[in-house]
Amino acid sequence: MTTPAEKAEALIRHYFEMCNAGDRQGLIDCFTADGTHYFPPGLPGAPWRGAEAVADGWVRCVEKMGSKWTIEKILAGADGKEAVIEWTHWKTGIGEVLRGDEWYIFNDDITKIREIRAYYASPVNKNEPVNQLHDFDYEGRGYHLHPPAVEGRD
Repeated sequence: MTTPAEKAEALIRHYFEMCNAGDRQGLIDCFTADGTHYFPPGLPGAPWRGAEAVADGWVRCVEKMGSKWTIEKILAGADGKEAVIEWTHWKTGIGEVLRGDEWYIFNDDITKIREIRAYYASPVNKNEPVNQLHDFDYEGRGYHLHPPAVEGRD
C-alpha cells in the first residue's frame, strides 16, 4: 500500500517529468484549477495563479531557455499534505543554472498540487553562469552537475 508521503513524492516527480517534457496538459493535470506558484521577487508575472498559468509559464521556459529540472532531495510529511524539495533548474539554451527549494501543499487526496512556494539558493546574478550557494560541495554531496538528457537526442 502506498503511504501518503509516497503519494506526495510520486506527484512531485510526475510534475517534474511534465515540466521537462514541456507537456502543457500534463502540467495542468498536476494542479488544482486555482493552484498557485509563488516565486522570489523579480520574475515577471509572478505569482502564477491557476493551473493554466503555471503550465504556460513552464512551457515558455522550456521553449525559450531550454529549461530542464532535476530533483535533488524530497522530504514529504507523513500525512502527505505538505512536502519540500531541493531542485536544480538547468537553462540549457542560455547557459545558466539556478538552484533552490520549494514547499508544496496538496489537495486532500494528494492528487493535485494546490500551492508551490519557491526559494532560490541565491539571487539570480546574470553575470554568473551557475547560481547556487557559495562554496557548497554540490558534487561531493551527490547533486546533479549536468541537466537531464533529452530523449531522442544523442
